[in-house]
Amino acid sequence: MGLEQFERRLERMVEGAFAKAFRGQLQPVELGRRLTREMDLHRTVGLRGVVAPNAFHIYLATADYERFESFGDALNGELVEAVREHAAGERYSFVGPIEIVIHEDPDLGVSTFAIESEVVDTTPGAPDWIVLPDGRRVAIADAVLTIGRLPECAIALDDPNVSRRHAQLRRDGQSVVLVDLGSTNGTKVNGVQIRERHLVPGDSITVGTTTMRFEPA
Repeated sequence: MGLEQFERRLERMVEGAFAKAFRGQLQPVELGRRLTREMDLHRTVGLRGVVAPNAFHIYLATADYERFESFGDALNGELVEAVREHAAGERYSFVGPIEIVIHEDPDLGVSTFAIESEVVDTTPGAPDWIVLPDGRRVAIADAVLTIGRLPECAIALDDPNVSRRHAQLRRDGQSVVLVDLGSTNGTKVNGVQIRERHLVPGDSITVGTTTMRFEPA
């Protein structure tokens, strides 16, 4: 629904003076489609539900950038609205304002473009994250997070080598502590088996055959 509304609004916007600029060239709606795809691909699971990227950088070839530049503010506003509407339709949430920046990239060919997206948390006390093998991220707030095979675990893993309640992530001031809960196969950090460990940025956590990564706020 969000993209359909975006397309209809865009059709009205490009009538008249802008119509020739799009004939046979890169269409702005293609940017909208790619933005929503980025949201779907890089959504993460947090304590507040599914969190989508809110910061986007679009890279255009020089010719396309120059064509879009004459109505860049209007296009940017429509793209932001398309992102907002897609999030509402999919029940995604954001941890900061939506920001879209369009850049010129002379290395790109005409009608080709690239988009980078990320979750930018601008709220005080932004959470740390555990990045799962499929790219999903689970926020670590003040609550204790249990890792295990049980479905009620905060990080539930479909891995027969993981114990039902395998390990926990706990806050210790500003640090995050990983604690093994007496699991059958043990818990490793960077390949070394541990009972308890304060995590540092980039630490690799392995439970069973599943490896995750710790990312600070």
